[in-house]
Amino acid sequence: MKPAKSAETQTATLAEIARAAGVSAPTVSKVLNGRADVAAATRTRVEELLRTHGYRRRRAEASRSPLIDLVFHELESAWAMEVIRGVENVARDAGLSVVLSESAGRLTPGRTWADQVAARRPHGVVLVLSGLDESQRALLTSRSIPFVVMDPAGDPGPDVPSIGATNWQGGLAATRHLVDLGHTRIGAVSGPSRMMCSRARVDGYRAALETAGLPADPSLVLTGDFHHDAGYRLGLELLRRPDRPTAVFAGNDLQALGLYEAARELGLRIPEDLSVVGFDDLPVSRWVGPPLTTVRQPLTEMAEAAARLVLELGREREERSATRVELATRLVVRSSTAAPAAG
Repeated sequence: MKPAKSAETQTATLAEIARAAGVSAPTVSKVLNGRADVAAATRTRVEELLRTHGYRRRRAEASRSPLIDLVFHELESAWAMEVIRGVENVARDAGLSVVLSESAGRLTPGRTWADQVAARRPHGVVLVLSGLDESQRALLTSRSIPFVVMDPAGDPGPDVPSIGATNWQGGLAATRHLVDLGHTRIGAVSGPSRMMCSRARVDGYRAALETAGLPADPSLVLTGDFHHDAGYRLGLELLRRPDRPTAVFAGNDLQALGLYEAARELGLRIPEDLSVVGFDDLPVSRWVGPPLTTVRQPLTEMAEAAARLVLELGREREERSATRVELATRLVVRSSTAAPAAG
């Protein structure tokens, strides 16, 4: 293992990068600082050399802005508000502000975003259902800007700190509750299959059926997008079947509310004719009629944990192994579930 570089050695490395790139040291410094007045080809060449050399600014050199960057792949639901509240709680206690970004449905922010973050030099970045590509990670690392992924869409990799929830256990608990009530034909409206949390919840659903000795009918599992409209549309598809399910596990509360609307349109009563379980336990789940049985995902606590972790990483002087944390989910039983009607 190579010894840690001194400040003098790191300065020399910066000069070496400038010579290799054929530019001046101030130009390399501009790239490091996210300045816009550098030609694109030069920026790309310098960034590649920074990655090759593994250059990283000393934390003492990096004058940080009093900010935490919070990045969503989509920013349009009550789910996002719970996350914002959690990050705001930690930021406020630390005397920091929160900058919100949205990647317009993409699971990786664009390159412009990475340059803007490098220029802002926040205390850290929390990415929600998002991730970073290799060049973005290298860019933030070279600026000593720590990042944490909350509820990662895919496998974030062994070296990326992440905060998640026990999604598989939640899907298992939701479906087992319906089985225990006596339901044998249970449908599911999942979230996007590209998201790890969606797949884990459906895997938990299937495990509960298998454990109970019930067949897992693939035609009863429909893939949504975590939005109300998908719950409504796919709910109609499930509930119009002549052999419709007597219960449905929705991948999140918004899709469960779409199922409520589909059931009303078809003249089905909840829970007398149809039991529904959601996932998230958003505040609205307590207010609808009937109140929704759901799996509580501690969104605010997850966001708080992610924000605390990113600040802790920013204070670390030495590198450490990535932290991966899963917070527990739990079933909250309300009035949307009951035993199936006789016959």
